[in-house]
Amino acid sequence: MVLLAFIIYFVVVLGIGFYFYRRSHNMEEYILGGRSMNPYVTAMSAQASDMSSWLLMGLPGAVLLLGLGEAWIGIGLAIGSYLSWLLVAKKLRIHSEVAGNALTVPEFFSNRFKDERGILRIVAAIIILFFFVIYVASGFKGCGVIFQTIFPEVPLVAAMIIGALVVIAYTFMGGYKAICWTDFFQALLMVVAIVVVPIATIGGTTGGWSAIEAGLNGLGTEFLNIFYDGGQAMSIIAIISLLAWAFGYFGMPHVIVRYMAIKDPNQVKVARRVSLIWIIIALSFAILVGIVGRGYLMIEYGGIPEGFNAEHIFVFLSGDLFPSLIAGILYAAILAAIMSTADSQLLVASSSISNDLISKTKWAKKQNHLEKKLMWISRFIVIAVAIFAIILAIFGGSNIMGLVSYAWAGFGAAFGPLMILSLYWKRTTYAGAVAAMIVGFLSVILWNSFLAGPTGIYELLPAFFLSLIAGIIVSLVTKVPEQQILDEFDEAKRLESS
Repeated sequence: MVLLAFIIYFVVVLGIGFYFYRRSHNMEEYILGGRSMNPYVTAMSAQASDMSSWLLMGLPGAVLLLGLGEAWIGIGLAIGSYLSWLLVAKKLRIHSEVAGNALTVPEFFSNRFKDERGILRIVAAIIILFFFVIYVASGFKGCGVIFQTIFPEVPLVAAMIIGALVVIAYTFMGGYKAICWTDFFQALLMVVAIVVVPIATIGGTTGGWSAIEAGLNGLGTEFLNIFYDGGQAMSIIAIISLLAWAFGYFGMPHVIVRYMAIKDPNQVKVARRVSLIWIIIALSFAILVGIVGRGYLMIEYGGIPEGFNAEHIFVFLSGDLFPSLIAGILYAAILAAIMSTADSQLLVASSSISNDLISKTKWAKKQNHLEKKLMWISRFIVIAVAIFAIILAIFGGSNIMGLVSYAWAGFGAAFGPLMILSLYWKRTTYAGAVAAMIVGFLSVILWNSFLAGPTGIYELLPAFFLSLIAGIIVSLVTKVPEQQILDEFDEAKRLESS
């Protein structure tokens, strides 16, 4: 029955990919959906592509082990997601179209500052490719771990390859529309699963919530105190570092590309509200899974069983409380969380090569029917990037998941401040843009290497502000942007208010 649920899930996502296979006729449709996405699909796909397995595994597991203090990162992510929708989404949708109909984040930066040499575009594309191979690898590894947890007889490598092949197939076929609609479906599955499991746990425990509460009483008041983590009082620096994850949203390519694809800029408000409702429900119930999961283990097993992996609490509760078919559907929700992130990252990495690098070469300028050729090149780059990610997942060791926070900081600091400056400050210059991107990227590397340990401060926080300051100072000491750049900025501002 569990296997049947998985097969149904795979058939649905592959069917969506096949449906959109013949509905992508050019690069704009393949990598940006022809800027035709409705606000509900845009909002749900953005949140699904953002959360990954962290929502159903990482956050509940951390809360189960260490208590409610682990919720601060969820609060930071909710705030960051909302502010990104509020401050960036509508402006980027308009500015990206005014700036030469830019289809990707690197192309937007390049067009916005009339980067004739393509420095911004090339550096941004390299950063995206580097970090997204790591991200996709972590996703494939997560697929393999979950698959093997549920089906122990399946070897880990085979399990990773099965998950990767499904993601590759529907991304290859349908492009942006396929991943958005599969992510929409997967977002619904994820939020239903994350709500049902803790409610069922409370209802399935003799005595209900009062029994869960009694089970938690033995852990002390610190467990349910948001200012304690692992029984220890949290410092202000620790709380600020967890909240600092919010800044990542301003520069996360696979999330902000959704803003560029929405059909009508005036529909951003609807999408923002849908997104906020989804993320509040999803994060709140993910935290609740960790809390009730700890109480359930205390009641039924006298504590955390020896060798128990806290990140598997969602899988454990689903198997313990539901019939096989329903449990299989709930397990599929975890795969949905992983795959909805991996597919978006694969497409963004692919488009960074095909649209931002190959399409600007002398070879491309000599080609007939370039759009169709680039679309097929993009499809095969999806496969190539996925192969590199699979190899990294197989041979890269267990530290791949830990690198995700590093990549989040890298994107947030390299692209986030520059995105804010590009959309809000007309005086930003090309030199200021290059400085902001490079300083943000290098600051993450240096802070992580030398200062994160001694200070306890997450590298995204200082790197974000150093990047912002660098962009402002260099812009002020360099020549005012040419008139065409200023005129385009003013045109975008006019369209924002219309």
